[in-house]
Amino acid sequence: MRATTAVEHIPTLNLVTAGTVRARQKSGEPVVEVLSAEKVFANGTRGLDPIDLTIRDGEFVSLIGPSGCGKSTLLKLVAGLSEPTDGKLVWWRGGFDQVGQPGRQMSFVFQDPTLMPWSRVETNVRLPLDLAGKNTAEANQRVDAALNTVGLSEYRRHFPRQLSGGMRMRASIARALVTDPNLLLMDEPFGALDEFTRNKLDSDLVSLWWGKSLTVIFVTHSIYEAIFLSTRIIIMAARPGRIFGEMIISEPHPRDDSFRTSQRFAQLCRDLSNMLTEASLASTG
Repeated sequence: MRATTAVEHIPTLNLVTAGTVRARQKSGEPVVEVLSAEKVFANGTRGLDPIDLTIRDGEFVSLIGPSGCGKSTLLKLVAGLSEPTDGKLVWWRGGFDQVGQPGRQMSFVFQDPTLMPWSRVETNVRLPLDLAGKNTAEANQRVDAALNTVGLSEYRRHFPRQLSGGMRMRASIARALVTDPNLLLMDEPFGALDEFTRNKLDSDLVSLWWGKSLTVIFVTHSIYEAIFLSTRIIIMAARPGRIFGEMIISEPHPRDDSFRTSQRFAQLCRDLSNMLTEASLASTG
């Protein structure tokens, strides 16, 4: 029998509310330091000029800029998926294996959900634990918790083809959460989704970040998304990729739809748009 497609229903993340969430530990201690790191590709293309950037505990940092400015390249350096041509990165805090090496408590969410189409949702979510050799009982508990967090418990036996685009991305986020990371790296995860689904997942991501006391680095092309999500926005310029400036978003978290419709939100969007125009003009080539 042909598999049916799940109803286009977007579950709600099962997290504590703002009123009951535990106090976040905003120590401000560095989680990752990028120290004069630059990237030149094998063909000689300069992807990044020397970058200096510190990501601190509890921040939600968005990287935004024109195409070719090195947002994803920088994110991959932080993830340890690519090495800098010069300079270095330092990973701090006890959640990592050791200072200077990214550890198991860092997770990456890609632009595409990258789910195994032949495996059920629960098997996809379990994959990092299987690769780490976790025992079955612990793995089952972690998978249950991750699926519950993203609102997919009732879809655990579904295949990816039976899920909507938003639900597939939720499964990808559950897979990232199953290792209990303290640093979550996200490379335009909602860019291919419709606006309604994207806004819903943005709201849920804010709750997730807040409720689990995560540090998040988030790549986006969306001004509205960056303003809604972030505590700090890094604006990048292209050719070669470099940091053009930054913007602090001091509005309190967690944020909701009332912030999206506020005059303050509109003003922040205008300010960021102006900075991006300047960054685009500063790009060469």
